[in-house]
Amino acid sequence: MYRRRDTRREMLVAEITAELRRYCVDAQHVGHAFAGQHGLNGTDLQALIAVMDAELSGEPITPGRLAEHLDLSSGSVTALIDRLERAGHLRRDRDTTDRRKVLLHYAEQGATVARDFFRPLGERTDGVMDEFQDEELEIVYRFITAMGQSLREHRDAIRDGRVTPPPRHRAG
Repeated sequence: MYRRRDTRREMLVAEITAELRRYCVDAQHVGHAFAGQHGLNGTDLQALIAVMDAELSGEPITPGRLAEHLDLSSGSVTALIDRLERAGHLRRDRDTTDRRKVLLHYAEQGATVARDFFRPLGERTDGVMDEFQDEELEIVYRFITAMGQSLREHRDAIRDGRVTPPPRHRAG
């Protein structure tokens, strides 16, 4: 199964791939710990992350977009939102420009709970980033953004039943 890595690049690519895999697994463990401590399941956690990401981008998410993101039916996403709202994690607000539209936001109680849990990780992350120059962070950002896009494309291909091998990229 494992083949010998002959070039420095092959060894580096293998190590980066292994580190990304470990990072994903470790991040899942942290997320599951948060979910377990607060009576959430995996879908609840994915929903909260989607709401947080939408808020951070300045475009709060609607229940319909959340349903699409999580691949849930309208009834299932309504039950999920109801549950998270009762638990104090989410709130629904009417859009100020279109009162027919409902926007989802992190509720203050939920945001406080998340901040308290993830603050130590944020401090560790800040410490790691402080060790890199701006130019290095720009390269890391470009890399991680491209890797994330690649993963989402593969996820969507799996979801749509059209999994195909990725194109081979050649240097040169």
